[in-house]
Amino acid sequence: MRVASHINHVPSEEFAGIRVQRKFIVDAHEDIAYNVSLGRDFKRAALETRALEDPPIPKRGMATVGLPDLLKTNIRIVFGTIWAAPCGVEDIEIGPCYQTAEEAYVLAKRQLEYYDELAQDPRIRLIRRRSDVDHVLEAPEPTLGLVILMEGADPIITPEQTHEWFEAGVRIIGPAWQRTRYSGGTKAPGPLTEAGRELMSEMERIGMILDISHLAEASFYEALDLFHGNVIASHCNSRVYVPTDRQLSDEMISALIARNTVIGTVLYNAFLQADWKETGRVKRKVTLLDVVKHIKRVCELAGDAAHAGLGSDLDGGFGAESIPAEMDTVADLPKIRDALAAAGFSERDIDNVMGQNWVEFLKRALPS
Repeated sequence: MRVASHINHVPSEEFAGIRVQRKFIVDAHEDIAYNVSLGRDFKRAALETRALEDPPIPKRGMATVGLPDLLKTNIRIVFGTIWAAPCGVEDIEIGPCYQTAEEAYVLAKRQLEYYDELAQDPRIRLIRRRSDVDHVLEAPEPTLGLVILMEGADPIITPEQTHEWFEAGVRIIGPAWQRTRYSGGTKAPGPLTEAGRELMSEMERIGMILDISHLAEASFYEALDLFHGNVIASHCNSRVYVPTDRQLSDEMISALIARNTVIGTVLYNAFLQADWKETGRVKRKVTLLDVVKHIKRVCELAGDAAHAGLGSDLDGGFGAESIPAEMDTVADLPKIRDALAAAGFSERDIDNVMGQNWVEFLKRALPS
């Protein structure tokens, strides 16, 4: 990585009275539709939502994401998730949940319908093919492109149904969250199930992208062996710094780099600093230096900056009180650019990490 000249700020332009950053950003993980199921209006700015949720929603925290924030920050592409919550998980018992595959299917379909409704707004475009990426990036005014990512595959009732989701616009599937009918997952060790092995075959045949985030280690390696299509880690950090099964070991990161993928760094303090929860959840203890540390680990293992990106997971079960000290909302993502510059990244490498790596990936992985 080349050493950068100092960058004081990101240039901006004005559109319709709104000052917008010129340099675009891609965020590979935001639970937009699930938060709508909790009553949040995505089209409101985060601070407006926060004012209406005083006190904050229990177990979700202070809102950090809203369409106005994304547009003014020139976040041009977000991987918007479909995430059906399983019942009986203590940390998330605040919204609709499922006990059967059929119930998961209904919840996921509602979320997909919400993304279709969002796409009626001229400022938003669903990204289904490579040309959609170009359209979003070349739009003269701030435009948000949404790539639909299913997190946890239980809404797919049978592997043969995968094509239905692809035809409806889903382009990425992560088989796991915790344990699913398809694989072991976070806090649930184990390999792929028989249905999970069939799912790998169907996804490859159709052209789905595989997201290995949340896969248990045995499921991770089995999936890489069986699935020969395009692979990502939408939101994972380094196990060297946070030694839990939710993060990736150096060996797992290296296996992903060998597949020419991108790994999105999560901005949740508990995933950035190992003892953050145990030492009192103090926001100021975690800084953007911790974010850079996780990004640098990927770059060091790769020998370049072509495989690191952002997968913030903002509003993914945590709020503003649980992200680095310098950050309050998604509009603060450009501060990562300055932190990378201070750490010696060249401007080109910073552009890659902030979004270009994800763009290049999508341009080769999406259907033409």
